[in-house]
Amino acid sequence: MTRDLPTPDRPLRIGTRGSPLALAQANETRDRLARAWDLPFEAFQIVVIRTTGDRVIDRPLSEIGGKGLFTKEIEEQLLDESIDIAVHSMKDMPVEQPGGLVLDGYLEREDPRDAFVSLKHGAIADLPQGATVGTSSLRRRAQILTRRPDLKVVEFRGNVQTRLGKLGDGVAEATFLAMAGLNRLRMDDVPARPIAVDEMLPALAQGAIGIERRAADSRAAALLEPIHHGPTAQRLAAERAFLAALDGSCETPIAGLAEIEGGTLRLRGEILRPDGSEHHADAASAPLADGAEMGRDMARRLLGRAGDGFFADWSRARG
Repeated sequence: MTRDLPTPDRPLRIGTRGSPLALAQANETRDRLARAWDLPFEAFQIVVIRTTGDRVIDRPLSEIGGKGLFTKEIEEQLLDESIDIAVHSMKDMPVEQPGGLVLDGYLEREDPRDAFVSLKHGAIADLPQGATVGTSSLRRRAQILTRRPDLKVVEFRGNVQTRLGKLGDGVAEATFLAMAGLNRLRMDDVPARPIAVDEMLPALAQGAIGIERRAADSRAAALLEPIHHGPTAQRLAAERAFLAALDGSCETPIAGLAEIEGGTLRLRGEILRPDGSEHHADAASAPLADGAEMGRDMARRLLGRAGDGFFADWSRARG
């Protein structure tokens, strides 16, 4: 492997979106690789790629295409060899990759919980009757309306500073962010309070960083091996199998979290109608090696309770 290590003259090109969080995740990947192989930072080049999801910021994600919004252009550059690896937030990743690409490297997962963010209130329960909350996430919208149908939910997109500005302007009294993003950006000054997963189950794969590569690139595979975190991969195997069996996208409110307890994997999952009028939840445990099958089984159980039209009815209503 030594002769194939990247150098300043032949750097490993790391593709990423250009948001502050995406850059922090790319830098973390670079830093881990540099430490693992005792290489200078100059042996790596971070390549910023603008995606459709970055360009269109005035509409809900569910209206403009789904999870591929933040990956398509990056994967195109990976396939044409303009970059060598791509760093992604796993909650943005479709469950299937384009032909010729694999997603088999994961950094250790950050805090997967959601955060309640408000300049006035300390928790969801503190919000007054009929208060306005902002979110662009169909999952969070459905979850908050399930628990507090009195609340009004408005569209909220943009970076952390933009959302805080909207709170300050009175557009909403609260919003939600991912604890993982706040931690990675070291934003300790944001008035954010973690929400227990028993109160709001997070997005599947929230807090996890995935590294995508070309399937035939054995050099990239070898470089990534020492920074791959096996327990995170085991947790995501269950969560993404659950998502795949539900055919989940940005248009379907789905939540779930797998956690390792000793030698056992515990998975919690939830499916909801976007207006919060109906939801179904389940929990199960299985040996670590059986996580994917557990995820698929849970999806089948929940769909059996909800009925085959649970998601289709919403898609038809939108169409």
